Amino acid sequence: MALVTYRETRPWAKAIREATRIRKMPPWFADPCCGKFSNDRSLTEAEIETLAAWAATGAAEGEAKDAPPPRDWPTGWNVGPKGGAPDQVVEMPRPFDVPAKGPVEYQYFAAPTGFHEDRWIQAVEVQPGNRAVVHHVVVYIREPGSTWMGGPTKSDILTVYAPGSSAEVWPAGMAKLVKAGSDLVFEIHYTPNGRRTPDRTRVGLVFAKSPPEKAVLTLQMGNDTFVIPPGQREYRVTVWGTLPNDALLLGFFPHMHLRGNAFEFTRIPENGLPETLMKVSRYDFYWQLSYRLATPLALHKGTRLEWVGWFDNSANNPRNPDPSAEVRYGQQSWEEMMIGFFDVAVPAEMGKTDYFVR
Repeated sequence: MALVTYRETRPWAKAIREATRIRKMPPWFADPCCGKFSNDRSLTEAEIETLAAWAATGAAEGEAKDAPPPRDWPTGWNVGPKGGAPDQVVEMPRPFDVPAKGPVEYQYFAAPTGFHEDRWIQAVEVQPGNRAVVHHVVVYIREPGSTWMGGPTKSDILTVYAPGSSAEVWPAGMAKLVKAGSDLVFEIHYTPNGRRTPDRTRVGLVFAKSPPEKAVLTLQMGNDTFVIPPGQREYRVTVWGTLPNDALLLGFFPHMHLRGNAFEFTRIPENGLPETLMKVSRYDFYWQLSYRLATPLALHKGTRLEWVGWFDNSANNPRNPDPSAEVRYGQQSWEEMMIGFFDVAVPAEMGKTDYFVR
């Protein structure tokens, strides 16, 4: 529903009161125990109480003189000057016809950037051509000379789109590097909805106005060897690793499927006691959010990081495709994944390959 004007909003007053009371809306799942985030969209207790009182007393419109000034909402892109057009748009080279039903293997589409010089990207936004059938998009930066089109890769990730995603805007002085002659490779997971339909996804780029001090890299750790027994309500899956070099931690993006229940990012200090950096206590497959630290965190070379995911494979999980199934890693939604993406900032002259030289 639209909530732009009073007339559009008034019929939903009681639903708004209930959705905010139980913190279903606005969607935000970071546990307040750990960390502060620049993109925190949650409401304060006072804001929730205000909405509840408004709904309980007839949801009056209020005085026109107290209304905020009219706002021009973006109709296309959310990146670019004042929500205008990005500096460049790169789209799939051709539409893809999504079948009406059945599983669709991940699809890969390479699109040239046409860059004749290295470019630093300050902001990026994925715009699905058909949101009804695009489950997620990972946009990789394929450097000149590479012919990669799927599978394990050392290429950096430009951005990730999933339900609930917003545009990615990096802090001043930080940006993503796309070298001259690079391609962007769209990895897309399609979910048929009963009707054959085309999609042509694209991505909008905003260029940094000057060379940054820091390069942003998207890293990930995941576990693909787990086996979740049938009926398990709190099955724990972990993965750990150590940083090969110093880095400034910028934020997190946890990814699981329909049995995902909670996700925790921790670091293990020398005393061995885990320190929680961020925890999602109520993971929601249909609202996959990124969590950007309000203050970046310095991590030193050799820091041990551990990600923990919990899965509910029981009948108590209303989204569980089959509580009687033994579940393993797989690309489709009825299978499972356990991946923790995280963004770091490193010296601008350090590429992703350089960063992993220990």
